[in-house]
Amino acid sequence: MKLIVGLGNPGNEYTKTRHNVGFMAIARLASRHGLTGAKAKFHSNMLDGQIAGHRCVLLEPTTFMNRSGLAVREAVGFYKLDPVTDLLVMVDDVALSVGQIRLRAEGGTGGHNGLADIQQALGTPSYPRLRIGIDPPGRVVQSDYVLGRFTPEQVIRIDSTLDRVCDAAQCWLHEGIAQAMNKYNTNSKTTDADATES
Repeated sequence: MKLIVGLGNPGNEYTKTRHNVGFMAIARLASRHGLTGAKAKFHSNMLDGQIAGHRCVLLEPTTFMNRSGLAVREAVGFYKLDPVTDLLVMVDDVALSVGQIRLRAEGGTGGHNGLADIQQALGTPSYPRLRIGIDPPGRVVQSDYVLGRFTPEQVIRIDSTLDRVCDAAQCWLHEGIAQAMNKYNTNSKTTDADATES
């Protein structure tokens, strides 16, 4: 059993905001593998099924971002999972440009409230996470920026990025975090030409 968690905030007002790109990644992964019939469990919207030959549970916590750890701790405990090998958290990152993703086996929170709460809930920073670039906020207040929606140009870029996120998650399932890091931790991002052609 593997657990993949996408972080975000519940409610229509947060739909497709930058801070909810983790939810967007879960939706893309579920769509790719035909997982439907979400149910409420673990303070989350939950889907389960087969992905890349593994039984997987996909979670979108409904606790709001800064309480994400509650959902993750409940699911990890219920299924008796080892966060080091069985958990992948997908989350937005303002330090990365749109088009960039970065996998880590463990690490700090980077100032992200969702990761901070998960670390506190699990009692360890040792769990894989997949960071999805949303661009630095520039002169915009960061809290306003992450809760805002993607620009039209960013929408084009994030669409193709979500496909790479799914590929990276599948690689993690098949080959583990080390191989996924080797294959997907690049600085490449969608080019202007690619964006124009999309």
